[in-house]
Amino acid sequence: MSEFKNVTVVKEANVYFDGKVTSRTILFADGSKKTLGIMLPGEYEFGTGDPELMEILSGELEVFLPGEDTWKSIRDGELFRVDGNSKFKLKVQTLTDYCCSFIRE
Repeated sequence: MSEFKNVTVVKEANVYFDGKVTSRTILFADGSKKTLGIMLPGEYEFGTGDPELMEILSGELEVFLPGEDTWKSIRDGELFRVDGNSKFKLKVQTLTDYCCSFIRE
């Protein structure tokens, strides 16, 4: 889906790594939450509470997920899942536009 309707947008930005990663929180009527963001090239490590589904809208990166032993390349239109209460690493090669969906289990 290319747009979201009937949502609430939190005005305050989520800013990480000295502004190299930013996002805005989108809240849905059913209680679900997503973030829409941009990552500049660099290496980052994130922690998550809830499981996440990361959709890469444009850009290119590598991800190192918990329990894996190799980096996985991700490009435009691809996605990856991150388990809850874990950490994952990213090597962002190009300006990357993403949508993160928080999964309620």
